[in-house]
Amino acid sequence: MPSGRTHDRITLWTLPWIIGLSYLLTRNGELTLLVAGGFLFSGLMFGPDLDIYSRQFQRWGKLRCIWIPYQKYLRHRSLLSHGFLIGTLLRVIYLLALLILLAIPLIAIAQLILGFDWNWRLFAQTSLNSLTGKYLSEAIAVGVGLELGAMSHSLSDWIGSAYKRLNSNKAKNTAKKVQKRRNKPQNVPLNSSKPRKTRKK
Repeated sequence: MPSGRTHDRITLWTLPWIIGLSYLLTRNGELTLLVAGGFLFSGLMFGPDLDIYSRQFQRWGKLRCIWIPYQKYLRHRSLLSHGFLIGTLLRVIYLLALLILLAIPLIAIAQLILGFDWNWRLFAQTSLNSLTGKYLSEAIAVGVGLELGAMSHSLSDWIGSAYKRLNSNKAKNTAKKVQKRRNKPQNVPLNSSKPRKTRKK
């Protein structure tokens, strides 16, 4: 499995290709920027390795504690953390849920102090309508970027593991062949049945 430094290099080396391909497909600089930003964020801070004490986890600084429950309930490199689409989707839902739980008491305190009205149902409906309507292209661009960043990480993990297994199997097969050669009985030449000649005195 590649190290954290190797994953970072893969992310940075792949970024120009992501930018070029995104612009080629969209012909839109804003959407290209959103895809590239999502890709960088996912590759460096929001990727599959948040399920362990990794570089991605450490980059959250003092906020990294929010990912501890995520780590406790998910096995490393499981389908829920490293799987296609589901891994990124679960992390987005997890982070949004934490933000909502944090926002509820803060907004309640602000309402008491400032005395303004707040309707959670209206806020959620307006946000959903914006994401599925006016800002649908932007939301898709960010989602694609996040998923591409996660998949570059997961694919490098799977390729690295497959390469190690292949080398391990080759080493085992070589060791077995050597052991068989050592254990193979050697043909010892039989003593000649001809009588020995005696020297005359």
